[in-house]
Amino acid sequence: MKQKEFLALLDHDKVVNAIREAERETSGEIRVHVQPRAGKNIRHWAERTFERIGMTKTAQRNGVLLFIVSEQHRFVILGDRGINEKVPPGFWDDIAARLTIRFKKHEFTEGIVEAILAVGEHLKAYFPPIEGRHDELPDDIDVSDE
Repeated sequence: MKQKEFLALLDHDKVVNAIREAERETSGEIRVHVQPRAGKNIRHWAERTFERIGMTKTAQRNGVLLFIVSEQHRFVILGDRGINEKVPPGFWDDIAARLTIRFKKHEFTEGIVEAILAVGEHLKAYFPPIEGRHDELPDDIDVSDE
């Protein structure tokens, strides 16, 4: 499936609203990035994007990136250093498993929204909301043509 088709199937407003809802429950920041292709090492591409879109600039280093390769129906869930220092190994495995099932059914919006809300639930135990905190990163879907 071409990226334009993937993006046409994605309900942008539902994804952005899910990010906002999830971030109300945590001081963590959640971003979604979509690009058509990535090299063999998808995690490497996700890490480069994480840095490029400013995910390492949050005060608590508690950003999470859902990196989606639309034409390959692959993804990576990547947390920043502040999260990785606190959470157990396999912290994202249940979310990844559910998102994989949704992607196989071509339920892209539903899967992404479910993943975002689950990320928020996971984060709030380690990074509860902070009174007066402002949104540190944009909530829009970041899209790349590379």
